[in-house]
Amino acid sequence: MKVVNLGPDPSLAYRPNLEKNEAKEKEEYRNFENGSLFDRVFNTYKLMHTNQTLDFVKQKYSEWTGCSHSQMGLMEAIMSLDQLVDESDPDVDFPNSFHAFQTAEGIRKEHPDKDWFQLVGLIHDVGKMMALWGEPQWAVVGDTFPVGCKFQNSIVFRENSFMENPDDTHPSYSGEYGIYEPNCGLDKVFLSWGHDEYLYRVMKFNNCSIPEEGLYMIRFHSFYPWHSHGDYMHLCNDKDLKMLPWVQEFNKFDLYTKTTDMPDVKMLQPYYQSLIDKYCPGVLRW
Repeated sequence: MKVVNLGPDPSLAYRPNLEKNEAKEKEEYRNFENGSLFDRVFNTYKLMHTNQTLDFVKQKYSEWTGCSHSQMGLMEAIMSLDQLVDESDPDVDFPNSFHAFQTAEGIRKEHPDKDWFQLVGLIHDVGKMMALWGEPQWAVVGDTFPVGCKFQNSIVFRENSFMENPDDTHPSYSGEYGIYEPNCGLDKVFLSWGHDEYLYRVMKFNNCSIPEEGLYMIRFHSFYPWHSHGDYMHLCNDKDLKMLPWVQEFNKFDLYTKTTDMPDVKMLQPYYQSLIDKYCPGVLRW
């Protein structure tokens, strides 16, 4: 049989450089003090911090975790993010689908042996589809934080956006531990409702085979007060602490691959479809 040399994988042409981002220095990311997108970002967080109460979060759990809203394959879900610009993001103003491929490619460059990690980079924001189905963005995007206990100071806009949240002064919810036990584990903590928890639930519901490390990345990548500021450690158990370095490793790709250098999505799709077929095949329930 004649062997045809097809040459190098064309999908390797787009390789974002995390070490030297000429367009933007690392300290410029997550600027929540000023900038052209500041008003949009602040208004989104103000609505989030006013309305995300423990009761609200429990209501969203009951609405979304049964995965009865739609059925579609994972690539279709990813590409639906062409229609979404994240109103909480101070760094970019382009559709979320491009960010998905940027993150995945950054991971593929640094971790070529961990295809499940690359897939997590691609799909981590797919839960934002909730905004396309009618959820307001303040219940979908942005940094997450525990409800049912004290809102810590490291939460974005903590000083001036929680005044109208009734849980902030609730006698049972405003203490350091609130409704939780010391070191109860994050699995028992209600975080503000958003795309992280939703996608995690979708992965579990459909029995996807992504490793536990990847599921932690999906579930907690927006939990900045924990993985970037060291808050809420008093609620963590040993498993959470063991998984924390994985979430932190993911975070650098989620954040620092955001550039105006857009990937060729069509060129990349076949490779990532092969990973979807391996770990999350077929039609999923959402």
